[in-house]
Amino acid sequence: MSWFRGGAAVVWVAGIAGMIVSSVNGNNNGWVVTCGCITAVAAICLFSATAATRRDRIDVFEDADAERLEDRVQALINDGADETAVRDLVRDALRLARNRGATRG
Repeated sequence: MSWFRGGAAVVWVAGIAGMIVSSVNGNNNGWVVTCGCITAVAAICLFSATAATRRDRIDVFEDADAERLEDRVQALINDGADETAVRDLVRDALRLARNRGATRG
């Protein structure tokens, strides 16, 4: 998908250059409008591709996941599990997940 975004960025920059050149060189409205439309389509493609491939999660979702995890930990503790052992287990699992995510880069 990065090749698509790169191509859209190149078309976007070329469209802006085309608008400037066609405006300065004879002020041909047909060329200016054509280059403007091409630039607009390239910008929409850039925004769409970036939004569709975004990997970062919104903080609200992370907070909701953390709250669900805390509820599950509390349920285990209420059922008689040792609180220190459960929290150490969660801490170790988070550390393992972070290390694994860092190595995948």
